[in-house]
Amino acid sequence: MSNSTPSKKYSRTKRRPFTKEELSLRFKPFQEKIDIHFGNEKLLFQAFTHSSYVNEHRKRPSDDNERLEFLGDAVLELTISQYLYKKYHNMSEGELTKLRAAIVCEPSLVTFALQLNFGDLVLLGKGEENTGGRTRPALLADVFEAFIGALYLDQGLEVVEQFLSKFVYPKINEGAFSHVMDFKSQLQEFIQRENRGTLLYRIVQESGPAHNREFTSEVYLSSERLGIGHGRSKKESEQHAAREALQYLNKK
Repeated sequence: MSNSTPSKKYSRTKRRPFTKEELSLRFKPFQEKIDIHFGNEKLLFQAFTHSSYVNEHRKRPSDDNERLEFLGDAVLELTISQYLYKKYHNMSEGELTKLRAAIVCEPSLVTFALQLNFGDLVLLGKGEENTGGRTRPALLADVFEAFIGALYLDQGLEVVEQFLSKFVYPKINEGAFSHVMDFKSQLQEFIQRENRGTLLYRIVQESGPAHNREFTSEVYLSSERLGIGHGRSKKESEQHAAREALQYLNKK
């Protein structure tokens, strides 16, 4: 008499891989959100394909996103370097290197990836899925780099720049990485190089309770106010005032 109970080996249901049509539907809202449509969608799908998904479905190792990640890392280094070089005329090589490192480090890349919900799109193997792979920082940072690599191959450097101008450069302009920048030193070097006189910082306002003070600083060159800044400490408010002064002087 045959045994009607299936063996464990065959009772488990194996997840089948997504079809091309299913992947196109999965990534359609994302492409609409970023207003970029891939000519070769296979590159887009590959950028979001983790090695665990490839292993689970016995695909070729080259089908995962690791090679694209390698390329995207280099593309990001180039584009970010160029942007910083053009934006901060008075920043030294060491300061530019330090700022770039803060922008392309893992925590920053994770922030960019989360901003666009990359975690929802990643193709993962079952084991990686069950252990929280969608929110793993290293995985998200790698996917962001892989996406940049795929975008570069499909659309070229100009479109990569357009993408970064929407989702990365604004954070630089908002001062998200100002903690690694010494604007006061940059301003001082600028003024000394031009022999324009002596800078003076003034704390013009303090507000808020003792545990949550806010300071407002102004920076002057002779009698001309160059910038104003706010911060939780006198030092921070002066840094922000110096940043505004640099922006003002670079426009003159």
